[in-house]
Amino acid sequence: MAIYLIKSTWAMENKLKELRLQGKVSQSALADALSVSRQTINSIENGKFDPSLTLAMKLTRFFKVSLDEIFIYKD
Repeated sequence: MAIYLIKSTWAMENKLKELRLQGKVSQSALADALSVSRQTINSIENGKFDPSLTLAMKLTRFFKVSLDEIFIYKD
C-alpha cells in the first residue's frame, strides 16, 4: 500500500501565542490543561502543525473565543 503526501496550497495561521501571552499562560500550563504535550503547543504556535478539530475546539473553550479568533485560514 502506497501512502502519498500531498502538499496543500492553503495555509492556516493562528493567534495562539498572542492569546496565551495575553492570558499569562505558559506553553506547559496550556498543554497540561488540554492534555497534550508542550511540543504540540509550540508546533501549533510556529505553524508547523495544524491541530485536530477536537484540539481546536478545546482551545476555543480554554480561551473563551471563537475558532476564527484563533485560526486564520488563507488560501
